[in-house]
Amino acid sequence: MSTKVPQDNSNDEINVFDISKSINTFFDKMNIYIFRFIHFFVRNWILVLVLIAVGFSFGWYLDTSKKSYNNEIIVTPNFGSVDYLYSKIDLIESKIISGDTIFLKETVGISQPKLLKKIEIKPISDAFKFVEDKEQNFDLIKLMAEDGDINKVLVDNVTSKNYTFHTITLVSKELVDEKKFVEPLLKYLNDSKYYNSVQKIGFQNLEQQIAQNDSIITQINNVVNHFSNKSKSSSNDKLVYYNENTQLNEMIKTKQYLVNEQGKNRLKMLSFDQTIKEVSSTLNIKNTQSLNGKLKYILPILFIFGFAFIYLFKGFYRKQLQKNLIIKKNV
Repeated sequence: MSTKVPQDNSNDEINVFDISKSINTFFDKMNIYIFRFIHFFVRNWILVLVLIAVGFSFGWYLDTSKKSYNNEIIVTPNFGSVDYLYSKIDLIESKIISGDTIFLKETVGISQPKLLKKIEIKPISDAFKFVEDKEQNFDLIKLMAEDGDINKVLVDNVTSKNYTFHTITLVSKELVDEKKFVEPLLKYLNDSKYYNSVQKIGFQNLEQQIAQNDSIITQINNVVNHFSNKSKSSSNDKLVYYNENTQLNEMIKTKQYLVNEQGKNRLKMLSFDQTIKEVSSTLNIKNTQSLNGKLKYILPILFIFGFAFIYLFKGFYRKQLQKNLIIKKNV
């Protein structure tokens, strides 16, 4: 008969005991650290309150003296002037960075150039508008998307620069006025001999196209009315009727197409009076991104952490110095 060997549970009991001991030791250390943390603030509560007051006051001063406002202007560049628009904005941004207030005041026409902190332009993503009635644009997106992510294609410069609307963002130090900032900027952007000539020709061409389409629509209406009257009077020859009815359907389709085109052309008339056309503007949006307006809360915390770090560093240095002196004595 085989005898059963009794299982030795001593190792399991030791492991459980060690784990329990380690957990208790961990919580004891945590209690010590928490006590030291509380004791630190109790001992130095006056200095901590002073740091909070100083940090809040200094942060409040910085928040009030270094305000930042975003001013957004939505524009549509006409007659292929996208690259021209972007280059002009880049030029203004370089002048702001270099502090060239003479250029900003005399050339751009901004009367208070020192209030400007930054200017940038970004396209407003609208893929549906980009491919609407433009099969070549849709084919371009499909071609570019074959070797990459469609989302990356839509924000790529080749695609995004050809969107209809773009946002110009002016960042200012104080509240700005539309007459002193927006109007001079748009006037400067539209001050181009080449694009002024293109705008005049483009506007005239659009007027001629609208007039020509209206004339064609009128002619189609006359033909349809004539056919309608003719069909009421006599419709004996079925073969002739069928042929004329087929031509009539084609004319009605042409008329529908021209009516849609006329609607789009009349909308274009609203923006074709300028090369860079303002769509809307929203001024004096308080900038709360990053640290703007938050320094009165951040600086007190930084001051306290800085004081705590110096306090702990000094304590660590003293301990290491004592250990080093003991080692030297033993040697």
